[in-house]
Amino acid sequence: MIFSSDSIELFLAVIDHGSFSAAARALHRVPSAISMAISNLEAELGYALFVRESRQVRPTAAALALLPHARVISEQLQQLTAHAAELSEGLETRLSIGVAADIDNARLMHAISAVSARHPLLAIEVTTQPQDDILRLLRTGRVDLCVAYGGLETSLQEDFHFVGTETLVAVISAHHGSELLLASELKLDDLFHHRQIVIASADLPISDFRQLIAGSYWRTNSLATAVNMVKAGLGWGNLPISVATPLAREGSVRILPFSNVANGLKLPLYFRWLKQNPLGKAGQELLALLKEG
Repeated sequence: MIFSSDSIELFLAVIDHGSFSAAARALHRVPSAISMAISNLEAELGYALFVRESRQVRPTAAALALLPHARVISEQLQQLTAHAAELSEGLETRLSIGVAADIDNARLMHAISAVSARHPLLAIEVTTQPQDDILRLLRTGRVDLCVAYGGLETSLQEDFHFVGTETLVAVISAHHGSELLLASELKLDDLFHHRQIVIASADLPISDFRQLIAGSYWRTNSLATAVNMVKAGLGWGNLPISVATPLAREGSVRILPFSNVANGLKLPLYFRWLKQNPLGKAGQELLALLKEG
């Protein structure tokens, strides 16, 4: 094999330091060993990599052509070495994360980005589904952990940690043809007679009725689709305030005014995992980042 991890390291050291002696100092070797290794590499290749001058060397055109690839391989080898060491320290081989669909996941994505930067070779999967589906995936081992609302009952199988709250506000399309759009004051029970758009599982019964108000509702399993259904005037919906506020600002929806309650259902968010599957290194880091945020 012409190139190896060692020869790539030597090649880059000579280019970066400009001489065999400087490269030798950086690699804690003797200059003659560096010079001989480069000469052997050139002999195998059949062409020169460096022009030797009195006290320094200059890379040839061929060396400069190889340089970008050598840097990529060197970085990948460093990542591979670090990743192998991290696996021995408890890093997961794969991290599968679930997130309830009606949660604004921007903060979670920021935390995942930070974890990925620390462990660039870690395979991360993110699944977004309605709350009941996400919890089913967690309990059947399809995801390792999830960010979901705190349930009305605590499962003895799960461990969890509070990481914040999500505030849901009732909104309606600016083009909705009902008194909900024009009334200056409403009562929460006024919503009962108008169709609600609910983010819920397609095949599981709704287990948490805190968000369900209307006598009739349509389901979707996607926050983006729920937003579009509300904007199209198909019904009113409870949306995360971080999503609803810019929509109200642009004039596509109205955040409904209530006289008897505040329009804002504040629900706790929990980082959840099974007790039988303790968090690994990346999972612990993700939890710490969410707690900080």
